[in-house]
Amino acid sequence: MSLVRAHFLVKGFVQGVGFRYFVLSQAAALQLNGWVRNRYNGSVEGVVEGPEAEVKEFLDRCRRGPAWAEVKEVKVQYEEPRGETTFRIRSSV
Repeated sequence: MSLVRAHFLVKGFVQGVGFRYFVLSQAAALQLNGWVRNRYNGSVEGVVEGPEAEVKEFLDRCRRGPAWAEVKEVKVQYEEPRGETTFRIRSSV
């Protein structure tokens, strides 16, 4: 099982619609680790680590988002895993 780390940025109507909590629940369902936060420019940023198949499924779910969101774009950059041990919501930047 190969572990991967994906740094993602979600653009669109993704704040004020429960997007971070949606991401948190999807990470928990897939047993992934990392973090998510709002950015002051209206986007949502995060990192997810885990098995490659589950990370890809997670990113697909982010592309759909929760019911009220309108996801326009998801940018992903893969990095070396850093050993995240939980998934949490971070303060906005």
